Amino acid sequence: MRFRYGWALVAFALAGCSQSPPAPPPEPMPLKLEGMWSDPPPTAVGTFCFFACTEAGIERLNALLDDPANDSRPYPELRAAADKYQREDYLRPKLTEVALKTYPLDPADDPGFLRCEPWGLAKQMFAPHQLEIKRVADDRIELRYGEWEAVRTVYLDGRRAPSNHPPSRLGYSVGRVEGESLVVETSAVTAGITWWDAQHSDQFRVVERFTRSDDGETLNLTATIEDSWSLREPVVAKKIWRWAPSQKITPYDACEPATEFKKGTSEP
Repeated sequence: MRFRYGWALVAFALAGCSQSPPAPPPEPMPLKLEGMWSDPPPTAVGTFCFFACTEAGIERLNALLDDPANDSRPYPELRAAADKYQREDYLRPKLTEVALKTYPLDPADDPGFLRCEPWGLAKQMFAPHQLEIKRVADDRIELRYGEWEAVRTVYLDGRRAPSNHPPSRLGYSVGRVEGESLVVETSAVTAGITWWDAQHSDQFRVVERFTRSDDGETLNLTATIEDSWSLREPVVAKKIWRWAPSQKITPYDACEPATEFKKGTSEP
């Protein structure tokens, strides 16, 4: 009996050791990302990326600025040339045939301009002006934008986005911490308009990576965008904000629906 009892104790101990340890609590988001961010720094690249930009556009802008032949050309002219390059040489080749049929969309046809409808994620994530990153619980943060006073919830508890979640304007976002970066994956976004004035479908997916500069003064976003309906291959876009702890987001009440406008422009 003593022999059998001893083996029972060993079996019990082994069974306890084989149990999986409890899942660790969600890793806290780097605190240095939290707070208020606003307009980009007043630099050539910052101004170029005020709304959104691409690496191809930045390289083109820097090449134009470094060329002595352009010393007498005003910066807005060089910025426009770089933007045209990124749209025609980087973005257009990535569009599918169906997306090219309506590209580029007339800015005056934007529902935000026509009917004061808040932007969908494909434009909202690059909105100018304030972005506040705020922890609201141990397992989630909020991204709050000055433009349209839009709010996104990002879950940090390790969950996966549900495959059957109904699409919404800002989609369903889950995040994780990688080093000192915050990575956010978003899906379930309703069809809408991108910042480069193209249509996208509800197959829109994006992975955002937020990092703070070494001096703490700027927040950088790199977003990898996929949409099997409108894109042949992913688009990688960028955005820059500057640290603005004294600013506050106020109610967004500045929009007035356009009743008359000039086709081909954004002027009433």
